[in-house]
Amino acid sequence: MNQNLCIFILIFLLSSETPAFAVDFYYQNCSVPAICGRQIISFPFYIQGRQQDFCGYPGFQLSCHGGAGNDEEEAYPLLRLSGNDYIIHNISYESQTLVVSNALLSHYLNNSACTNLSLIHNLTLPNDQFKLAPNQDQFFLLYNCSPSFVVSFPKYKIGCNNTSVLALPRQIYPKLGGLVEFEKCGSSEVAVAHGGGYGNDEAAGMKEVLGRGFKMKWLAGDCSRCQRSGGLCGFNYTTHHFRCLCPDRTHAVLCRYDRIWPCLVHRIRHRIGLIIRCAVAGLIFLVVIVCCLRRKLSSYRFLFFWKKQNQNHKIVEAFLRSYKPLQVRRYSYVEVKNMTNSFKEKLGRGGYGAVYKGKLRDGCLVAVKVLTKLTGDGEEFMNEVAAISRTSHVNVVTLLGFCFEGSKRALIYEFMPNGSLEKFIFDSNTPNIGHDHLGWEALDQISLGIARGLEYLHRGCNTRILHFDIKPHNILLDENFTPKISDFGLAKICNRREYCYIAPEVFSRNFGNVSHKSDVYSYGMMLSEMVGGRRNIDAEAENTSEIYFPHWIYKRLELDEELGLQSVANEEDKARARKMIIVSLWCIQTDPSKRPAMKEVIDMLEGSVDSLQIPPKPYLSSPPKSPADSSTTLVSIK
Repeated sequence: MNQNLCIFILIFLLSSETPAFAVDFYYQNCSVPAICGRQIISFPFYIQGRQQDFCGYPGFQLSCHGGAGNDEEEAYPLLRLSGNDYIIHNISYESQTLVVSNALLSHYLNNSACTNLSLIHNLTLPNDQFKLAPNQDQFFLLYNCSPSFVVSFPKYKIGCNNTSVLALPRQIYPKLGGLVEFEKCGSSEVAVAHGGGYGNDEAAGMKEVLGRGFKMKWLAGDCSRCQRSGGLCGFNYTTHHFRCLCPDRTHAVLCRYDRIWPCLVHRIRHRIGLIIRCAVAGLIFLVVIVCCLRRKLSSYRFLFFWKKQNQNHKIVEAFLRSYKPLQVRRYSYVEVKNMTNSFKEKLGRGGYGAVYKGKLRDGCLVAVKVLTKLTGDGEEFMNEVAAISRTSHVNVVTLLGFCFEGSKRALIYEFMPNGSLEKFIFDSNTPNIGHDHLGWEALDQISLGIARGLEYLHRGCNTRILHFDIKPHNILLDENFTPKISDFGLAKICNRREYCYIAPEVFSRNFGNVSHKSDVYSYGMMLSEMVGGRRNIDAEAENTSEIYFPHWIYKRLELDEELGLQSVANEEDKARARKMIIVSLWCIQTDPSKRPAMKEVIDMLEGSVDSLQIPPKPYLSSPPKSPADSSTTLVSIK
């Protein structure tokens, strides 16, 4: 029965007629007028770039100025006349008039600036397009005149800093011919609305008159008959004649609705009926499909979920059998919730997931990282757990256990009471932290401990481990401020693209192959931040003069200038800071082959600063923060 109903619906839909009605191309393009600021732009005007030229009349093209972002109402249209832009203040389509003012003159009146007045050209209106409306007056703008000449016309001067500009009415201007001082003035003819008030002694009255602009009438094809017939006015650039744009096609003068009106009514009714039939048929068809597939979808979903859970369970069990005895304990998700008191106390959030404080049954404090953004079916996760669990070093955080239950995955680490290194070198709002608290000796020991931990991961483990995400956030400090590297191995199993210090070869193989030297680069970038006490890359910096710290510090080293670092109290601190800087510059060399291995880094940090040579200057500014965002703001150390 359901199959017969589905066939009936499909036959009904396929037998429906498609609408034959189509709107004329020219009419469709000109049917919606453009808006510029508070002005509606329609025939004979059109805005270049927004409207087709056949929607307007030749010589009536406008441009829309300003109004970027949320200030669209502040935009205004501009009309080009005699080589100058004129601001359109108002358009009256009924009387075919518009009020305009010279844009350069308006800028001068608003800003009291005397520059660019020589760019104001004499106004000459095209006789076949525009003419001045009745009761308009003309003013002649005089500038660069001598002070004695300007004083002779106090009623018509306009203040401009320490000089003045004159705006003389048409009846006064011809009487000045032959005067030597008059001949030295620059002049322009500007038509303005004659509204009175320019006989006052104050310049403000003159500014008001000039600011009102002047009124013009336009001369174009008669649009009234076309509009009354329901059409839109346009222009044929092939025949160079006015044309009436109608829904069916273009006509010479007006739309011939005596022939198309019945057809339009029929087509509109046909379209409405077709839409109603299609909507009803579509609704019935949807209900039938949902009813037919509801049970099947439910069974498929359950089967897929069961298969996925079963597959993950098999992966874990196979792993545990092959890697026995595993050195870390496996916890259930219920046990993870219990040890974290239902994830009550959050320690922080990283790129791989949130970290919560927990306590084991024996009272031992732990940090529980609940992983998100996972990739793969779980096999790679278990391999990484095995690799991490076999590490044992004073400068590498200890993994105590893991959780793999369905889609729930977590890692249980030893608890670090002093948190991450990040807050001790960046967070200026937290009391008792920063260089004043740690001191340069402590920073020196922390940098050496991190180097030893990386050297262990690169060479001391059974399998070489590349971290790929060395940064202060992933360096944890115990109660004695001993650094411990965390989150190694997670870059493989999490969909993470926001690495903090990407080596050049990681995002472009033109610089070389990815290797343990990529971690060396990240270590060098982190070391420079430990010295400077702030980030090399600050996405929120607003000062465009701020620069990239490694380049800034390299120049200081070359010129043997003071480094200007914070909290350097004595010569020993200065030597430690200089040594850390030189080591960091060696580590961030663009060519991976020129970077030292971590064993060499340890030797340099343990040796004397006098034995270190200044490396070549890295020629890259900074790698992009992520593949999706290659823009970088670079900052300096103050």
